Amino acid sequence: MASRGTAKFRIGGVAALATTALIIAGCGSSSSSSSSAAAAPAAATSAASTTSSAAAATGVTIKTAKDSAGTYLAGPNGHALYLWVADSGGKSACSGACAHAWPPLVTKGNPSAGSGVNASDLGTIMRSDGTEQVTYKGHPLYYFIADTSAGSTRGQGSEGFGAKWCLIAPSGTAITAGATASASYSGSSSGGGSSSSSSGGGWG
Repeated sequence: MASRGTAKFRIGGVAALATTALIIAGCGSSSSSSSSAAAAPAAATSAASTTSSAAAATGVTIKTAKDSAGTYLAGPNGHALYLWVADSGGKSACSGACAHAWPPLVTKGNPSAGSGVNASDLGTIMRSDGTEQVTYKGHPLYYFIADTSAGSTRGQGSEGFGAKWCLIAPSGTAITAGATASASYSGSSSGGGSSSSSSGGGWG
């Protein structure tokens, strides 16, 4: 009986020591504390990432601007948007060097309409590089590389790459007035080319 009691006491003592060691390790270990502290920022970063992705997926907003040629469509940052008469069937014929000079307006979600823009006329097409280009009344939309600020319309009336570029009115028609003498681009005047197109970079 005595030996049984002693065995029980020893087992109980070992269990108590093990429990105490676990408690001490749990409270005093900096690694355990650090893991918990690190988990919170990781969760916050993940949430922020999800929010950013959701924001990016909302797409670009098309606005309007006005100059002597009339009211025309503009991108989110106010830069003028153009159509190219060489495009047909709702497809873009501008790639390679052409897309470098005339960056397509791309989006990562459904485009939205600002004041004066008809939401029902907005759409998208898939480009050869996998990006989505915004269209208006079926016309793929582009910026002009020489329009370095909002309000600039130096591309109006250009015949770069073999066909005319025009500002596009909220009605979806080409604006033919206000062509400038400096509209041509000094790059290649050949057709689209097969290299991958520009994504528009910081043009918005």
